[in-house]
Amino acid sequence: MKEILKMSSAFIGIVVGAGFASGNEIMTYFTSFGYAGMMGAVICTALFAYLGMTLTRLGSRMQTISHKDVIYKISGRYAGVVVDGIIIFTLFGVGVVMLAGAGANLHQQFGLPSYIGSLLMIVLVFMTVLMNVDKVVAIIGSVTPFLILTVIIVSAYSIATMDTTFAVLNPVANALPTTLPNWLISAVNYVSFNIALGASMSIVMGGAEKNEKIAAWGGFVGGLGLGILILLSHLAIFSQVEYVSESELPMLAVMNNISPIFAVFMAVILYGMIFNTAVSMFYAFGARFIQSGTMKFKLFVAFSLLIGYALSFFGFTNLVRTFYPIVGYLGLFLVAALILASFRMPKKV
Repeated sequence: MKEILKMSSAFIGIVVGAGFASGNEIMTYFTSFGYAGMMGAVICTALFAYLGMTLTRLGSRMQTISHKDVIYKISGRYAGVVVDGIIIFTLFGVGVVMLAGAGANLHQQFGLPSYIGSLLMIVLVFMTVLMNVDKVVAIIGSVTPFLILTVIIVSAYSIATMDTTFAVLNPVANALPTTLPNWLISAVNYVSFNIALGASMSIVMGGAEKNEKIAAWGGFVGGLGLGILILLSHLAIFSQVEYVSESELPMLAVMNNISPIFAVFMAVILYGMIFNTAVSMFYAFGARFIQSGTMKFKLFVAFSLLIGYALSFFGFTNLVRTFYPIVGYLGLFLVAALILASFRMPKKV
């Protein structure tokens, strides 16, 4: 049970980065559709549980240290090139968004220039990437329980203290900007994007677990927990949408409405979740091309971080609203391959 919880916590930690923990993704993908966003969250919960289980199970079954072997095995020679390319594009792109989110977090809460928060994140990520994969998984999973507890508290408080009804807030929520056409496509796009985001590290994480059943349950519980967090975060932002609609980090704005001291705590937790996803992205990105732990791997990651830092100046919100939906549509290739693979698992290594 301990190993299952460790893996499920790490799975949530991989996916929950700057966009989710800050509420920026939730507002774009769910709150902007008001009531319908709740149905979207329920669909996401089911899909995340199923696909999370499939990813970690595949990694364990093939005992892999990179997503490459698994992707080509389940997608085939030619489609594998497409899916592999999508994952590589996602890993680096989301890594850049995390660096931008780190800067936005410290800027909104503490007034520090964005480039300082991003620069500090680069240093932390590089120091962590120097460790082996087991230590990286442990670090990623250690921050997650604090986020879960925080989201539950904030959601309960926000709903209990809201001074109006969801019926009144629904038109306000529907007026929020989003690049998605409707709640159903938005929900599927969000799952697809996050699976593309978390596939590489989830497969590597599953590969580190020899017991396939533990790996599968770890992915399932992680996906289920992730879906529940989405629903709770949506309700928290929806209930306070009049006050946080203009905020770049709405969950942090909700916290500030509750208590400025609590908001400082949330800012630290949020920075930790951004760190989790940033480590996952740059570690898996480097491991795709070079054997992890080698000097070439470390230099490659360092160079990738520097390029990512330069690109992060495009801005956090701009990157989330434009880059994420594109990856979501591209990620449908991977989702289709995973669903097929769940019915015809490759032979054990």
